[in-house]
Parts: sequence; C-alpha cells; structure tokens
Amino acid sequence: MSAHRPNPDSLTYAAAGVDIDAGDALVERIKPFARRTMRPEVLAGIGGFGALFEVSKRYREPVLVSGTDGVGTKLKLAFQLGRHDTVGQDLVAMSVNDILVQGAEPLFFLDYFACGRLDVDTAATVIQGIAEGCELAGCALIGGETAEMPGMYVDGEYDLAGFAVGVVDKSRIIDGKAIAPGDVVLGLASHGAHSNGYSLVRKIIERAKPDLNAPFDGDGTKTRTLADAVMAPTRIYVKPLLGLLREQPGLVKGMAHITGGGLTGNVPRVLPEACTALLDTSQWSRPALFDWLQREGSVDDAEMHRVFNCGIGMVVIVAEDNAEQAMEALRKAGETVFKIGLIANRLGGQAQTVVV
Repeated sequence: MSAHRPNPDSLTYAAAGVDIDAGDALVERIKPFARRTMRPEVLAGIGGFGALFEVSKRYREPVLVSGTDGVGTKLKLAFQLGRHDTVGQDLVAMSVNDILVQGAEPLFFLDYFACGRLDVDTAATVIQGIAEGCELAGCALIGGETAEMPGMYVDGEYDLAGFAVGVVDKSRIIDGKAIAPGDVVLGLASHGAHSNGYSLVRKIIERAKPDLNAPFDGDGTKTRTLADAVMAPTRIYVKPLLGLLREQPGLVKGMAHITGGGLTGNVPRVLPEACTALLDTSQWSRPALFDWLQREGSVDDAEMHRVFNCGIGMVVIVAEDNAEQAMEALRKAGETVFKIGLIANRLGGQAQTVVV
C-alpha cells in the first residue's frame, strides 16, 4: 500500500487568504480584555456559539433597549495615521450613548471586526479599545465576530460595527413626552468631533493639507497635535447620567445624543411636536478643533450645527427649578456642563431646534 502524498494542486484556506491560526491567536489575545468587562449576569461569554446573559432581578418590569452603529469614515484617518487604539471606544460609545437617552443601562456589547487580511496586532489593539469602552460604560463585552475576507478590503484596512443591549424599567423609560416650554436645555461637553462628520473633516484636511503632527492647542490646558484632536475618542456619558437617573428619578425629562445630524438633527428627536429648543452658542465653550474646521473649510454656521456636535456631545432637558441641581450632580460625576438653552412654544413652521 503506497504512502499518502500531498497533492501539489490541493488548495487550502490559507492559500485563499484566510489564516485560521491568526484568528485563533486573536481570540486568545482578547480574552483578558473581555474578562475585565464581565458582569455577574454573564453566564457564558467569549468562545461559545452564543453568549448567555441573565437580566438582573432588580428590574421589576424590564424593557430591553438595543442599538447598533459603526465608526464611519473616521476609520480612514485611523489607517492614515496608524492609530488604532481609540476607535474601539468610538464604536462602543456610539451605541451605548444612544440607548442611554431612553434611560437604559447598557448590559452587554458585541463587536464585528471585518478585514481583508487579519493583522493580529492591529485587531488586538482595536478590540482592547472596545473593551476599555465597555469598562467605561459598565457593560460586558460578551462576544463578537472577526471576519477575514480576502478581496473585500484593502490590506491594512478594516471595518467595525457594534451592537449594544440595555435595560430600563418600563415606568422609568425616558421618552421626552413631559418636556414643556420653560424647561432648560443642559449640554454636556464633547471630546471633539466624536465619530460624526468625518467625511467633511477629511475633505477639509485634504484641502488645508496641514501637518497633522504639528502642535495644536486643543483644549487650552495642554498642547497636543491636530491628529490628537481629530482622533479624540467619543465620550461615554453612561455612568454619570445613570447615576443622576438613579439618585433623582423623574428629574430628567429628555436626553439627546448629539451624533450624526449634529445639534439641529438630534435634539428634535426627543421633543414633543409643539416644542422647539432655542440654543445659544455663547453659553458654551466650543473646542478649538471646530474653529479650525470652520475656518479651513469655510463652513457656514448652519452647516456646522447640522453636521457636528460643536462641543456638546449630550443634551439633557430638565425643569427650570431642577437645572442647578442636575448640573451640580453631573459636575460632581466629572462632566463639564453648560446651560445652553430653553424649550419654547413652537411657532408655525419653526424648526424644532434653533441655534443662535
């Protein structure tokens, strides 16, 4: 009986461009990151076909709230600059901040990392950032998917998607229905452009051709580069706002995450039809990045307000009598908070958010 000889024409998955060993190595690399995010409710996480999570008994009428998002074309700058350590936090923030506005506590998060050829070091850096974002949000990184798809992506590039699930008691869902004229609009400071408007950011950079590594006075307290400013990760507002909701239930009437659509596109999503928000830009400090973008791109004010957060990453609406109380609590929790406007009766044909 002759010995088996390998067929020289036989194809393998590796020859087709998929490295199973690299995928296995990545799983081992990310397990410690994910382990730090675990919560008591996690029954089975990384490694199985599905993740198991038990809803805490402290919720009497639990309602699940879900959200999904990506990082968008900010990833193009990550590739250009070779910076992969902050986009994971961006990914988490975009979903957990969205479900937070309805009063939900983020429970767990799943990620999807897709590439043409898997670079274990790059992927591990990205997923470590995802895990750090989950720690900031207090949710478990319970699972994910790494897809190596030769021919779908240019070498050195990847795409990200994220999925968050949270819970809120039915009686404590925040839906904005109680918002009324006379209420106060509070704004929580952003870290920068977060993860929105980056197609315009990149167009402005392409036109201005700046030295991205040159010193850039980002926040008035320290010198950083323009690359630092444009890659600053999305702020995660979960813990300070959940603390406010738990300590002072009923105080917050509505919240809006200032994401794609900017100030004028997102605040209306939480307002009753009969109300409009009047926002005064003189009431908050706009980060230097937005001044640079507006100047170098010759962007008009209206476009700035409908594309970027302009320094306000989250809006919180409360009754006028509760404004100082809410601001004090949020400042104690580490947030920079401004009183940025008022809710008024909406006039015929008036936009639901007016920025002056």
